[in-house]
Amino acid sequence: MSISVLLADDQPLLRRGFRMIIEAEDDLTVTGEAGDGGEAVDSARRNPPDVVLMDIRMPNTDGIEATRRIVAANPAVRVLILTTFDLDEYAFGALRVGASGFLLKDVRPAELITAIRTVAAGNAVVSPRVTRRLLEEYAPVMPGPAGRQAERYPQLSALTEREGEVLAAVARGLSNAEIAAKLFISAKTVDHHVSAVLAKLDAPTRSVAAAHAARLGLADSAER
Repeated sequence: MSISVLLADDQPLLRRGFRMIIEAEDDLTVTGEAGDGGEAVDSARRNPPDVVLMDIRMPNTDGIEATRRIVAANPAVRVLILTTFDLDEYAFGALRVGASGFLLKDVRPAELITAIRTVAAGNAVVSPRVTRRLLEEYAPVMPGPAGRQAERYPQLSALTEREGEVLAAVARGLSNAEIAAKLFISAKTVDHHVSAVLAKLDAPTRSVAAAHAARLGLADSAER
């Protein structure tokens, strides 16, 4: 099944470059372009794409507000934020309002394609170069022994053992299908656990939950 993509960037040359990369793939199709956030919102309403590649800084309506409107109107549309700066505070705001990922514009073509497919499947993508910044923003906990995660972040104590395993897998970047295979459970069960984890951690997106887990060392401990 083809994945439809809407390109939202105020630089026509960048949109052209992204279009060339995306349309070189058999399973990806660019179905629209927008030069600012308002155009992106209108385009997503008229012809909802599977994924929006959203520039964060655009004239008129910026990427944060556009993301908020698009996700609020149609939660099935996934938004992948693109920015030039790895310290772009605006990108964190976009994650808060429902973006599914955050990449830098100098991402390699293969990584961009993988990211589009990942968010289209309902999973999260965060550029490794900004992971530390994301952790500092969403998980400002005090450092301590790896065995004291519950003390450092009390909501973890509300998770069941299985939910903790799912959260650790999410932090390692596994998709729901990969988690299901690893834990020998169905993908539907994984979906249920992920939803429960987000609710218990009060995390607005999968990206934020992954940030909490990574900050607390759950991803590392899951590998031991």
